[in-house]
Amino acid sequence: MQVLQVQLEVGPDPAEVGRARRWARSRLAGSGIGDDEPLAETLILLISELVTNAVVHTGCPAVLRMLFGGPGVRVEVADASDRCPARRQAGGEDTNGRGLELVDGLADRWGWQREGAGKRIWCEVDRAEKSASDGSTSGPSEIHPSIREPHVYL
Repeated sequence: MQVLQVQLEVGPDPAEVGRARRWARSRLAGSGIGDDEPLAETLILLISELVTNAVVHTGCPAVLRMLFGGPGVRVEVADASDRCPARRQAGGEDTNGRGLELVDGLADRWGWQREGAGKRIWCEVDRAEKSASDGSTSGPSEIHPSIREPHVYL
């Protein structure tokens, strides 16, 4: 099976998040995932959260990657910061601190790993439709062992 990988360099500026979303939408459309599909909206929200975390919390440039092939779409954001991603407990009135909670709730799998002096955080969303009645997926949900990675919660 062939995997298509596309990537975008993102500067350490919060304005780059919008550029990353626009870029991702065009790449999703090019892969056959339409703007109006729930999968596209989920992926755009995940990309927005991961890129925001990278540029706001590290102050470093980052690289956004999307990998198409297999049972789903994989999103990765790599940066040069050695700061580990950390889940925060946002209060009811807080305007931030929910990013990794959203990732955990929307992605089928996610995690992070050290990469050189920095790190890479990733998530995967299966292309299979979720069943409205039982939450199960239709079709296979197995991930190739070469890309399976453990969840790391901090």
